[in-house]
Amino acid sequence: MAIVRRFAEEPAARDTKHTECAGKLRAVESGGEKFIQIDTYGSADREMPGKVSQSLRLSEDAVQQIIRMAANHF
Repeated sequence: MAIVRRFAEEPAARDTKHTECAGKLRAVESGGEKFIQIDTYGSADREMPGKVSQSLRLSEDAVQQIIRMAANHF
């Protein structure tokens, strides 16, 4: 699992095809700090369906950065 406190922003290099997967959002606390956790579960045809593929815990600063970028983009 990774904790992200800040993202480095950069323009998209090119449009690449991505596969869809299931994802879950969780509000978690660890060591007295609050995080938003994003878990992804990979594609349906993976070797172990239903197993978490990646987990990211985002600090408040990282979430605020995403909110600002989303407001400007959409």
